Amino acid sequence: MTEDKVSEIQNPKSKPDTQYPTPDTRQQCRAAILQPGFFPWLGFFEQMYRCDVFVFLDNVQYTKRDWRSRNRIKTPEGACWLTLPVKTKSRYTQLIKYTELDNNQNWKGKHLNTIKMNYSRATYFDLLYPKIEEIYKHSWKWLYDIDVELIKLLMEGLGLKRKLYRSSDIEKNPMGTSEERIIDICTVVGANNFYTGAAGRTIYNAECFQKQNIFLELQDYRHPVYQQLWGDFVPYLSAIDLIFNHGPKSLSILINKVAETHAN
Repeated sequence: MTEDKVSEIQNPKSKPDTQYPTPDTRQQCRAAILQPGFFPWLGFFEQMYRCDVFVFLDNVQYTKRDWRSRNRIKTPEGACWLTLPVKTKSRYTQLIKYTELDNNQNWKGKHLNTIKMNYSRATYFDLLYPKIEEIYKHSWKWLYDIDVELIKLLMEGLGLKRKLYRSSDIEKNPMGTSEERIIDICTVVGANNFYTGAAGRTIYNAECFQKQNIFLELQDYRHPVYQQLWGDFVPYLSAIDLIFNHGPKSLSILINKVAETHAN
């Protein structure tokens, strides 16, 4: 797997349909399709690393107190939540792409202070923190936009480049079943391998994919153990923890070429 694929969001609506391979002509292509997350964990980027095409699933319902708007970092007292406040009152069925940040709260200052306080001693703090700070200086209205901008920053920190899409730009059957929607997206981007998390075993019917000549592949991620600040190792944190501590070695650690592993 090479790291030379583009990492800008593709907009197929501005290009002719002929850009997409047909089932008869497409080459082996693996797609990962995930809801965007806030400073995602290592398993998110492992899926991205293993795929050729990555699709942000943004036209599904936003769920409160979930990974779309929060994640954990490490402190001397253990794991600590960073949370993006969002507007949810009377918006019970809002989609991720329409979820607004609540900018009446001082979340930017709190986040930056918390990150700086707990990672300023990290070896690669100066490599990543100024870029996070720069992103936080912008005015953000939509949760999706800041999530994706931070994901792209972490991709840069990991040395990952992938072809990126957002599902709302390309999906033709948003009212279909879970399988129909994923198959539709895979067909549009020319993928014949759908790489998804272990939970896909209970979410998807593999036979539906087989009928469309798409292979359903389940992730079996073994979390690496690596050197951290602040005592005993804590797994399942945001990927910023790994990058702050290991910089250019982070991708090798993430995909388990280096370090021990922590079983799921």
